[in-house]
Amino acid sequence: MTPHRIALRHCDRTTTYAELAERVRRLADGLRRAGVRQGDRVAYLGPNHPAYLEVLFACGRIGAVFVPLNFRLTAPELDVVLDDAGAVLLVHTAEHAATAAALGTRARRVPVDADGNVEHAGGTDAVDQPVRPDDPCLIMYTSGSTGRPKGVVLTHGNLTWNCVNVLVETDLAADERALVAAPLFHAAALGMVCLPTLLKGGTVVLHSSFDPAAALAAIERERVTLMFGVPAMYDALAAHERWDATDLSGVRTLLCGGSPVPTRTIERYLARGLSFVQGYGMTETAPGALLLDREHLTTKIGSAGVPSFFTDVRVVDGDGTEVGPGERGEVVVSGPNVMPGYWGLPAETGEVLRDGWFHSGDVATVDEDGCVRIVDRLKDVYISGGENVHPAEVENEIHAFPGVAACAVIGVPDERWGEVGRAVVVPEEGASVDPAELLAHLRGRLAGYKVPRSVRFAAELPTTGSGKVRKAEVRARHGG
Repeated sequence: MTPHRIALRHCDRTTTYAELAERVRRLADGLRRAGVRQGDRVAYLGPNHPAYLEVLFACGRIGAVFVPLNFRLTAPELDVVLDDAGAVLLVHTAEHAATAAALGTRARRVPVDADGNVEHAGGTDAVDQPVRPDDPCLIMYTSGSTGRPKGVVLTHGNLTWNCVNVLVETDLAADERALVAAPLFHAAALGMVCLPTLLKGGTVVLHSSFDPAAALAAIERERVTLMFGVPAMYDALAAHERWDATDLSGVRTLLCGGSPVPTRTIERYLARGLSFVQGYGMTETAPGALLLDREHLTTKIGSAGVPSFFTDVRVVDGDGTEVGPGERGEVVVSGPNVMPGYWGLPAETGEVLRDGWFHSGDVATVDEDGCVRIVDRLKDVYISGGENVHPAEVENEIHAFPGVAACAVIGVPDERWGEVGRAVVVPEEGASVDPAELLAHLRGRLAGYKVPRSVRFAAELPTTGSGKVRKAEVRARHGG
């Protein structure tokens, strides 16, 4: 519809919609000539870059399944994901060439060159493999509650319906200039900003990573109208020395997720004439589920809002009955944006998808106006700087450290990151565990955001009659 308009801006390079379509067509043909077939998994390792979107859309044209990788993971963590997905091809940018070379995966490595071209691009045939709305489009991996990563399968329909929800509830326009500095390997940056903007024919301004100075400069220079971030990102912008001097008059919509926006952050932005659209979601819902609009930003502080338009959200008790106003229950979600399941994990899928509803594991209350407030988690997961951390994964590595008899990892409040990890360790009898050595051990095995920021020691951990650690009691004793 708008072949002449700018689809992407990245560094000094611009790409029109016509150019993007042609690059995707050529890459799709090249991938097929390289042996990639419908249903095959193609992984991508690298920061935000036009190649990310070109590979995603090229996979869609041939019916392949895109697997975006979290580039913050270590090589052993990436190998687990690639093996689980059964990736046949790994596209990587130059920054991650050494990591790609060190991986044990059987997937063929394909570099992105200095001009942003994927090695296999350049075919001449038109390729358009028919795909259905319920066909898998991508697999996004999250940390598993048992320590094993889980691949969330999102279909073409899941992503499309989430985009429709965004367009309905946030009034995206065809002239959007969306800054995408949050990583695209997360569902929020991709599903809440990037894909809806491209669907409307706007411009996506891609930054390889989030840097407050670069983001403020882009907001002013590019006349950015829309962006997504977690609270820590917005706090970093407001704390920068250029905050007061930056022209923010072009900004229309600030989307925020990961955790509620603190009152102090809301006040900083209101002072500049800006307000937030807050949301609640998860990878399994592609990702939107609840949305709090600008109108209720201050009157419903701390609330996650109401269900997205084409999505049903309920708060239920243990019998599946909706709770009354002010009563606690579990958040369950149903709708065309909800995943069909976890990759290769039928048992885990059955645990969370029951009778057409996805069970989130989050505890919430609902007020008289239907606004949902998240108050607790049934699961142990905590969120650090917008990244979900499952303690079991960290605990598995701590148990492997000499002298550790037992451990529990909890999230504790942090002014910058929202939450950070704290390891509570029970040493073996007669053993001495050095906190610095333990954390150094973890840094070689886990992504940086998963490594706890502090270590506390205890004589024992509170447990249930079956021997399971009582995390609530651990948080009560050691979370302060």
